[in-house]
Amino acid sequence: MNKEPVKIKEAIAQKRSGNFDEVVLGYTQEEALREASRCLQCKNPACISGCPVNIDIKKFIGQIAKKDCAGAYLTIRERNNFPSLCGRVCPAEYQCRKACVLNKGGAPFASVEAINIHFLERYAGDCAMKSNLEVSAKKKQDLSKFKVAVVGSGPAGLCCAGELARQGVKVVIFEGLHKTGGVLRYGIPPFRLPRDILDFEIDYLKKAGVEIETNFIVGRTRTLDELIAEGYSAVFLGLGAGIPSFLGIKGENLCNVYSANEFLTRVNLMGAYKFPQAHTPVAIGRHMVIIGGGNTAMDSARVALRLQKMNEISPDTTILYRRTEAEMPARRLEIEHAKEEGVKFRMLVKPEEFIGDESGFVRSLKCLKCELGEPDNSGRRRPVEIKGSDFEIDCDVAVIAIGLSANKILTGVTPLLKTDKYGDVIVDPLTMETSIKGVFAGGDIVGGEGTVIEAMGMGKKAAQGIIKYISKK
Repeated sequence: MNKEPVKIKEAIAQKRSGNFDEVVLGYTQEEALREASRCLQCKNPACISGCPVNIDIKKFIGQIAKKDCAGAYLTIRERNNFPSLCGRVCPAEYQCRKACVLNKGGAPFASVEAINIHFLERYAGDCAMKSNLEVSAKKKQDLSKFKVAVVGSGPAGLCCAGELARQGVKVVIFEGLHKTGGVLRYGIPPFRLPRDILDFEIDYLKKAGVEIETNFIVGRTRTLDELIAEGYSAVFLGLGAGIPSFLGIKGENLCNVYSANEFLTRVNLMGAYKFPQAHTPVAIGRHMVIIGGGNTAMDSARVALRLQKMNEISPDTTILYRRTEAEMPARRLEIEHAKEEGVKFRMLVKPEEFIGDESGFVRSLKCLKCELGEPDNSGRRRPVEIKGSDFEIDCDVAVIAIGLSANKILTGVTPLLKTDKYGDVIVDPLTMETSIKGVFAGGDIVGGEGTVIEAMGMGKKAAQGIIKYISKK
């Protein structure tokens, strides 16, 4: 067995940080074959249980090892409609790779790394995309007379729609924005998820018969009751968690203090990095500060640094985080990429006040140093302020990336739809059905902020629940 993993190629940090081209370049056929050959083909593959949609990982890796890329793709598509997408953005190190038997250690695998499952999944998806490989629908019964409304075109909505379409159900997706993809488009930068990949995956749904209506806000354009009255047999809610959280400190309303939601939406969805060719601008400072420690903070920082370099501003982008790097929830890969590209990190720092100039624009940020105390409810050690440790840093653009909460546009006008204290929709965990009969939900609107593949897992489970529900009709 080859113990050494096949390292994925990446664009050179100094060059890639000046553009929005993809950073991780993917495997060649020869590299994929070498990596696939490392798989032990376990009798009881634990990696499958580590995948939120239970892809038959053992089988598809074995197919790649036999140069059967088409077979590998079809195996993945039995459980996941978007392999090229998930292979790029899934945090495999916390899911399938974490469960890989090679992580257990012990002879003869004490120094062997887990299989790069996500890169192999991406390879299979990209091969199929290049060859325009199609997947036939699997119709167990005739469900063509049923019509289902999917609210939201993020990962949960896309997955639910794809599963239903494969069973012959007529599906209409209602998207509030002018482009589809939800957080996949407005939240994730092109250098992590190229737009041609996202567009290909969405176009695949259209070819399967899924209709998409954009600029349609359910709860405003139509209510949930009105949709049901129009003849939809069931409804899936993939509303996402689109309301940004803020720090609640003085000066937060100064100009050039952004939520990560607005900052990334301007750049990723509206193309602000191409301004003035694109019509949406975004502020670009000489001292850009990102507050937070998750993947959104990493995305914001890497975007900010690119904007500086593309506008010939000496890059000065800093991430502030209240804890240490060990407690950061962001993927290790994203943290390393940010460091390689020149993003600065200041740990154990708590923002106290944004300070502005006479025109109302932010100019600096007052902070306190922290130390770690006892663990809190998340299991991480709580940051404790150090009295008298206050200091100021230059800051002419700030991005607050400390989390999101439930979007209440629909839930706020639908009193029969039960939600918890956080505003998340309450569902039956087995079927994903809400308190309203025939209405199902999944993704961040149910579980709070999660990963793309976790949202897809809920969308898939909801589709199964919907099929059982409409079949009884």
